[in-house]
Amino acid sequence: MLVSSLAAKYPALTPKGAGVGLRSQHYADFLRAPVDVGWLEVHSENYFADGGYDLHVLKQLRRDYPISLHGVGLGLGSAEGYDTKHVAHLKRLVETIEPILISEHLCWGAIAGQHLNDLLPLPLTSETLDLVSERIDDVQQTLQRQILIENVSSYVRCGYDEMTEAEFLVKLVSRTGCGILLDVNNLYVNQVNHQEDALAALRCIAGLPTGSVGEIHLAGHLQSDIVLIDHHGCQVADTVWDLYRHACRLLGSQVPVLIEWDTDIPELGVLLTEARKAESCAAQVFLQR
Repeated sequence: MLVSSLAAKYPALTPKGAGVGLRSQHYADFLRAPVDVGWLEVHSENYFADGGYDLHVLKQLRRDYPISLHGVGLGLGSAEGYDTKHVAHLKRLVETIEPILISEHLCWGAIAGQHLNDLLPLPLTSETLDLVSERIDDVQQTLQRQILIENVSSYVRCGYDEMTEAEFLVKLVSRTGCGILLDVNNLYVNQVNHQEDALAALRCIAGLPTGSVGEIHLAGHLQSDIVLIDHHGCQVADTVWDLYRHACRLLGSQVPVLIEWDTDIPELGVLLTEARKAESCAAQVFLQR
């Protein structure tokens, strides 16, 4: 287990305040002049190429902003295994960018040699816990870095689940020394879709040692006829802001928070306004403590 060795080698790798997801639509804004934002997060897979404009921009911006690498394609829980070439690409990117955080999702995404291009929920069982723990150990050993694991939005649950997703994440932290990327919007989406208790999940995760939650995500969701969809295509809903305030009370208001926006991407100013609102919410909670 890498709990002590990683903590000693990479102490206090924590971005400050609120960040935004860097998308190609905003490259010019960031290259033109300094932007008042705490840090940037990118999808790792977009920068796996040997060169190209995207990687060039990321290297440029790394000089001025802390960078978080957020993976969406590894599929740690895929039963047939995950792509070791993917991890090799990630390792090379980590060595190039020296990110302040590295994260992946608690999901599976491949079967019969085919990648399904989705973050599919796992059976929350002891068998799955053994599998994912082994995979996380492997990735952390390869990268020689701690990774954060994100809770995912779900549209189905397995009838044979043995624990909640929050309980599963807590066990992962204990076994592997990984951290948690807490997506507050996903907690709310699952609360509505499955009648789960988002506050109970927060309390469960808050029982971990301080610092176990290394990052928080906030995003918008879409109300369909039958479910909430985590589409990252609008402003954060009031109900999610309320849940974020609860998270700040339980976890502390210093956990770095990111505004995710991946579809119908607006001008950069809209994202920055959301980021400032997140910082304001955290500050208000701090003053009330």
